[in-house]
Amino acid sequence: MTATAAPYPIGTPGVPWGEAERAIWLSRQVRHRSYHDDVVKAVERLSERFDVEQYGQLHYPPDQYRLLAVRSRNWRDDLPVVLVTGGVHGYETSGVHGALQFLDQRALDYTKRINLLVAPCVSPWAYERIHRWNANAIDPNRSFRENSPAEESAALLRLINPLRGRFLVHVDLHETTDTDETEFRPALAARDGKPSEPGLIPDGFYLVDDTENPQPAFQRAIIDAVSKVTHIAPPDEKNQIIGSDVVSPGVIQYAMRKLGLCAGITGARYTTTTEVYPDSPRATPEQCNAAQVAATCAAIEFALNA
Repeated sequence: MTATAAPYPIGTPGVPWGEAERAIWLSRQVRHRSYHDDVVKAVERLSERFDVEQYGQLHYPPDQYRLLAVRSRNWRDDLPVVLVTGGVHGYETSGVHGALQFLDQRALDYTKRINLLVAPCVSPWAYERIHRWNANAIDPNRSFRENSPAEESAALLRLINPLRGRFLVHVDLHETTDTDETEFRPALAARDGKPSEPGLIPDGFYLVDDTENPQPAFQRAIIDAVSKVTHIAPPDEKNQIIGSDVVSPGVIQYAMRKLGLCAGITGARYTTTTEVYPDSPRATPEQCNAAQVAATCAAIEFALNA
C-alpha cells in the first residue's frame, strides 16, 4: 500500500523536534500489551532447558524493564556462536514471538554443534506500546554504535562484546508493516524536520544482506526455506523492495555497520535481517512466527554445512 501525505500531527513541517515535541509524542504513547506476561514469563519457562541472564535494565519512569538473554547450556569454547535477536523494533511482533518459538521448538536441535545466544526482545518499552522507537523517540536499529544514544542498543553491545571474533551467524528478526508508511516513516520525517516521501510496502517476506559482506548463497538458502512457509515479496516495477535494488529473489542489501543496524554488530561471516509482512491477507500470525523460525533454522544449517 502507499501512504497518504497528510502532515504529521506533532511539530512544524521542516523543523526538527525539540524537547517539547518529544514530550508531546511521549504523552501520546499507550501501553497495549505486557512485556512481563508475553516475554518474561516465556523466558522463565525456558530456564528449565537454557541458561537465562539479565544483561541490562531500562529505566523509563515509572517503568523499568529487565533485558533478558537466553544461552544454550554446556557452553563450549571450541564451538561457534550463533546470535538471534528479536524485537529490536518492539512493534514487530513476530520477531519477538518467532525468537521465543525457535527457542521452544527448535533450538535444542543445534546446541551440540553451536553456542546459542538469543535476545528475544531487545526493546521491551516499544514492544508494549507497539512502536518502533524507544521512550526517547530514538530508533534502536539505527543506534548500534559506540556511545549509543539508545540504552537498548548499548546493552546488547555490552552483552556481545566478550564474544567478538567467535560469531558464525547472526539472524536479526524483523517485520515490515503497513504502519511503517502510515505512522513510523511520517513520524521520522517530522522528528527530523524532513519531507515525508510515500513509499510502497512489499507483500511478502524478504531479507536484508550486508553490502560490505554479501553472502548470496546463504540468503538464497533462507529464502528457499521460508518460501515453504509463506510467500516471498516480489520486486516493484523498478526491481526494488522498499527503495533498494533486489539482488536476488527476496533479497536486498544495506550497509549494516554504517547505518548502525543490529545485524552489523557481531562481525559474523553470515548475517541477515528478516522482514516478515504480517499485514498481508495471505499470511496469518502463526505463519509469520513460523517464517522467523524457518529462517533461523535455515541460517544455522547453512552455516554449519558450508
